[in-house]
Amino acid sequence: MGSSLKFQYCLLSVMVLLPALCYSQDYFVRSRATYYGSPDCLGTPSGACGFGEYGRTVNDANVAGVSRLYKNGTGCGACYQVRCTNPQLCTNNGVNMVVTDYGEGDNTDFILSPRAYARMARPDTAAELFAYGVVDVEYQRIPCRYGGYKLQFKVHEHSRYPSYLAIVILYQAGKNEILAVEIWQEDYKEWIGMRKAYGAVFDMANPPLGAVSLRFQVSGSAGLTWFQAPNIIPSDWKAGVAYESDIQLD
Repeated sequence: MGSSLKFQYCLLSVMVLLPALCYSQDYFVRSRATYYGSPDCLGTPSGACGFGEYGRTVNDANVAGVSRLYKNGTGCGACYQVRCTNPQLCTNNGVNMVVTDYGEGDNTDFILSPRAYARMARPDTAAELFAYGVVDVEYQRIPCRYGGYKLQFKVHEHSRYPSYLAIVILYQAGKNEILAVEIWQEDYKEWIGMRKAYGAVFDMANPPLGAVSLRFQVSGSAGLTWFQAPNIIPSDWKAGVAYESDIQLD
């Protein structure tokens, strides 16, 4: 697909999709943003956060890789409003995007998916914005909003039943960061910490048999809080499957 056709496709995709996030009244920080190549204008399923296919399509594929905001994986799943500062090319609203990957650019804080990059543009200016390659932007942290979804615990594809369990938490709403995950060890009647493997992935070798109960520590507007998800993962868990909880972070 030619570059001009790809930009038109990205822009068309932006026009027909609705954002999953809403705004927050905070201050903006000045920075720079660029975009990465993608044949379908979506995100990448191999991002450093470990989200897999979720990282490719979440939030209508308005996603990005970040460097300074990655925070050793704690920044995965965070949402930002990013808008370029050229009023001739860009809208005032910009794009609301989700962190799904790590990436470093030319003094940039954001390497956006093509769809997210195009969404910053005014009508009929996306091709010109792509031609710049790198643009000055300003950004602010905003709460993530996922209508119709509660927190999900996905068994990572690298898991091996029953000897190795890795999980990643999806649909992390609000302005929260997940700091730790623990698993209930029924034999010892205590919580055992899972290892932070990479990105948003937590893992454990030789996990307890039976249904898996988890608790996780969240840093947010209420400070540090522990949430529990009893028996959230069934005893016959399968790699690649996401299990929905009744938990909704604010």
